[in-house]
Amino acid sequence: MIDESTFWNATINELKQGFIFDKVDNNYTCLICGQQYEAGVIYPVDNLLYDAHKAVQHHIRTQHSSVFNYYLGLGKIYTGLSASQTELAKLFYKGYSDKEIVEMTESNSTSTIRNQRFSIREKYKQAKILTALVEMLEEQMAQAKHGRQMASDDKDLVDFHRTATNVDERYAITQAEKDAVLGRYFGPNNEVLIHDFPAKEKKKIIIMQHIIKEFESNNNYTEKQINEVLKKYYDDYVTIRRYLIQYGFLDRSKDGEHYWIKL
Repeated sequence: MIDESTFWNATINELKQGFIFDKVDNNYTCLICGQQYEAGVIYPVDNLLYDAHKAVQHHIRTQHSSVFNYYLGLGKIYTGLSASQTELAKLFYKGYSDKEIVEMTESNSTSTIRNQRFSIREKYKQAKILTALVEMLEEQMAQAKHGRQMASDDKDLVDFHRTATNVDERYAITQAEKDAVLGRYFGPNNEVLIHDFPAKEKKKIIIMQHIIKEFESNNNYTEKQINEVLKKYYDDYVTIRRYLIQYGFLDRSKDGEHYWIKL
């Protein structure tokens, strides 16, 4: 499972390609699921031999189909696109003309499609300006922090999972808040100290962020396997399991027999 800070710290080009290369660890990491490929190692793939760079590209293409569609799937919370704009973006990406899209959809005219293209383009311009503003803000904050000779700031906000079902003030969690909660509910060797599950939303989220690390991104789990892990943390494991789904950490099949980390 990839650390969320790795995903959010990726450059635009890294996000577009769907993976990063870590010069220190000398490996390629899929930004979607965290699968890693070590540079210098040859990987057998479909009766062929791939170097790490080609292997991670093949992995993304076969396991995640399309980085473009994956990002669209994150929903309006991150893309800013409505449901109709999301569907149109998929058709734009496939290269269909406005006239073809009118014939394929319930749109009334090519001008309607053209207006949607314009709207998406304007969102892109806004995103570029906002990106520049936030980067300048963070650079300024980093300089101020360095001037105070502080290694870190307890007001720094921590990253949370991309699949959160509803991003609001509950996720405005500082590092100091996270450290305090983990220190209260988990011992120094990760032994569990949870006796009563907290009612406050921020504390729930922090605890679930910690618990979800027990599971691997590319695995499917039975309900029994999920329960066995959760029992270590809290007697009412059903409640934790429900929270993990409710808050977008886990997903499950319709019959409830299989669970997996929501990517």
